[in-house]
Amino acid sequence: MLTRKQHQLLLYIDSYLKRTGFSPSFDEMKEALELRSKSGIHRLISALEERGFLRRHHHRARALEIVRLPVMEAPVMSVTPETVSDGSGAFPRLAHSRDRAPLAPFDNASNQVVGVPLFGRIAAGLPIEAFRDQGEQIDIPAAQLGNGRHYALHVSGDSMIDAGILDGDTVIIRQAETAENGQIIVALVDGQEVTLKRLRQKGKSIALEPANAAYETQIFPQNRVSIQGVLIGLYRQYK
Repeated sequence: MLTRKQHQLLLYIDSYLKRTGFSPSFDEMKEALELRSKSGIHRLISALEERGFLRRHHHRARALEIVRLPVMEAPVMSVTPETVSDGSGAFPRLAHSRDRAPLAPFDNASNQVVGVPLFGRIAAGLPIEAFRDQGEQIDIPAAQLGNGRHYALHVSGDSMIDAGILDGDTVIIRQAETAENGQIIVALVDGQEVTLKRLRQKGKSIALEPANAAYETQIFPQNRVSIQGVLIGLYRQYK
């Protein structure tokens, strides 16, 4: 995870490069971040280079290259100690996480690799624990994501197998509060349970539909379901 100053400097360099075609001077970076000396900029650049966000071309003057952008922030789930039960087991109560500053949206025109944060595990069967893995991320070409903010989740369960989503897959989610009928969404039910299902909405009712005949469709009043994002992609690792 980047510090606030590291994050600010990286975004400043990225914006400057896109605007001018070359990197800013150390004096310009110092003024932009309101630092007293250029030594602070040297330390920030070294830290960004060590973390793989920035590359320096030492044989050229003012030659900095952005390797990837910072992890995007999305208001997904973090667990508090309190648990609740819906009669089929106890699940952590989930809360929005807003402990980090919001970051800039993806630049779809860029060929850069972007770090998408991995926020834990989601059920594709019964709702189970969804937790936040600090600092873990998946690198994805920005052009494959489109606009908006994104995050990744590991899938646990087999209720979406007929949609090609298997246990152990990693799904890429675009943050959204609305979705169209038929889209696969991350749904938060009663502010407590998180699941991956296909959305079917009619009137004031929402159906969360599995893609496996062994599971039943769950139907809720509209006010009990909050959409956390829409599925846009899937990553699978073959052993």
